[in-house]
Amino acid sequence: MTAYLLKGVSVVGGSPTDLIIRDGVISSDRSGALEEIDAAGLVALPGLVDLHTHLREPGREDAETVETGSRAAALGGYTAVCAMANTSPVADTAGVVEQVWRLGREAGLVDVQPIGAVTVGLAGKQLAELGAMATSAANVRIFSDDGFCVADPRLMRRALEYVKAFDGIIAQHAEEPRLTEGAQMHEGEVSTRLGLTGWPAVAEEAIIARDVLLAEHVGSRLHVCHVSTAGSVEVLRQAKARGVLVTAEVTPHHLLLTDELAASYDPVFKVNPPLRTAGDVAALREALVEGVIDVVATDHAPHAVEDKECEWAYARPGMLGLETALSIVLSVLGDRWDLIADRMSRTPARIARLAGHGTDLAVGSPANLTLVDPSARRVVDPAELASRSRNTPYSGTTLPGRIVATFLRGEPTVLDGKAVK
Repeated sequence: MTAYLLKGVSVVGGSPTDLIIRDGVISSDRSGALEEIDAAGLVALPGLVDLHTHLREPGREDAETVETGSRAAALGGYTAVCAMANTSPVADTAGVVEQVWRLGREAGLVDVQPIGAVTVGLAGKQLAELGAMATSAANVRIFSDDGFCVADPRLMRRALEYVKAFDGIIAQHAEEPRLTEGAQMHEGEVSTRLGLTGWPAVAEEAIIARDVLLAEHVGSRLHVCHVSTAGSVEVLRQAKARGVLVTAEVTPHHLLLTDELAASYDPVFKVNPPLRTAGDVAALREALVEGVIDVVATDHAPHAVEDKECEWAYARPGMLGLETALSIVLSVLGDRWDLIADRMSRTPARIARLAGHGTDLAVGSPANLTLVDPSARRVVDPAELASRSRNTPYSGTTLPGRIVATFLRGEPTVLDGKAVK
C-alpha cells in the first residue's frame, strides 16, 4: 500500500500542516518512501457520508448502478453512502440488501451501506424482514420506505418498537398521501399562477408531528428524510427540546432552490418533496446551522432520459446530488469547515453507526478523507458527471469548490479530481 504525504494541507480549515497516510490510517511515521501531494491551499475533511442515496440497482441499471453511483459519490468527496431500498426487487429481504452490500464492496469506491425497507414491497401493509436484514452480512440499521410514507400509524409504531431491539432507526418519508394526491409542486402562490395541483406543507408537517409523538411514546429512534418546510423545522425544534430521539436531514437542493423554478416547466426541477418558498429555504438554512436539522443528505435520485425529458406531469421526481452536494453547501454556509464536517460527515456517520467514518483526522484514525480546493470554481456540465443519468438542476451553473482527492482507508479513489478506477 502506497504511503502519502499531504504537504501543507489545512485540516478542517486549520493552519497548514502535513498529513501522513500509511497502512490505511493517519500516521506520524515519516520513514520510508512517501508519495508527496502538494496540498497547499487545500482543505482536508473527514470523508463525507450520505444518509440518502438512490443507486437504482437492482432493477433500474439504465439510470444508475452501484458502481456508477459509487464513482459519483467518490468524486463528490464521499467515502460512505446509504443506499435506499426502492429498488426492483425492493430491498425488503436479507438477500437483496446483501446483494447491494456485496456490489458496493466489489466496486470498492465507497462503503455502500444498504437501507432496508420498512414494509414488504414498500406497500405499507406488512412489516418487512427487519430482524433478518439487521443480522445479515449487510448489518442493516436504518429502515425506510422512502418514496412512500409509512402512513399507517399502527404500522409505524410497530416498526419503531421492533428496531429498538438492535438499536435500529426508522427513516420516514413524511408525506400524508391523502393530502398530496395528484400534487405536482408546492402549494402556494406559484402553483396557483401555473395552474398545477399543489402539495401543501402541512402534508409533511402532520406526519412529522405524528411520528415524533410515536417515537417519544415508544422511546425509539426516528429520522426524518428531506425536511422541506419552515413548519417542519418548528415541529422538530419542539420535539428535540423535549428530548425525543429524532434526527433530520435536508437536501442541498432544498437549501438553495425555490418553487419559482417550476415556472419553467422543466421537469429537472420536479422533486419529492417539492421545492418550497424562499421563506422555507431561509428557515432550513437557519435550522441546519442551529442543529435542529442534523445533516445534509443528497437524496441523489438518478433517472433515465425518458423518465425526465417529458411533460412535467409525467416526469419522475428527483435530482442528482452526489457530485455537487459539497459545492452547494459551500455556497450556502461559506467556509465554516467544522460545521460542514459535522453536518456532512461526523453526524451522518454517527446516525448510521458507520464505524471508521466521520472520525477526526488524528493519528491512528482511519484514513477516510477528502481534499477540497475551496478557491476553485467549476461550471456544471451534465456530460462530465460520473452518474449514468443527467438530471442535474445545476447544468451550466458555476459552483464553488472542487474535490481534488478522496481516500478510502488510505487508498485513493480520486486523485487530481479524477476517479482512480
